[in-house]
Amino acid sequence: MIMTLTEQVITVGMIVLATMLTRFLPFVLFPSGKPTPKYIQYLGRVLPAAVFGLLVVYCLKNVNVLAGSHGVPEFICIAVVIGLHLWKRQMLLSIAGGTVCYMLFVQTVF
Repeated sequence: MIMTLTEQVITVGMIVLATMLTRFLPFVLFPSGKPTPKYIQYLGRVLPAAVFGLLVVYCLKNVNVLAGSHGVPEFICIAVVIGLHLWKRQMLLSIAGGTVCYMLFVQTVF
């Protein structure tokens, strides 16, 4: 199915509007002169760990320890993520390191 020019312009416009809304809305809702609400501070504390937990569950949901590589690359990369996180305490580095490790394992070793 091919979009008409009008549909393409509307689609791009909606994407731009949604992107601008997600970028500017926090500054409108939480101006710099006011204190940050307690529930936003709470979410800032608990959401990173919750997202990390969801990533672990999502990544391991289809691992079959009774077939193939028996989940070896997944568990090695989990150890890499834990090691990186204990060493540097940077969540983005831990996630990126585990992802790179996993991609290398499944492309070259397993």
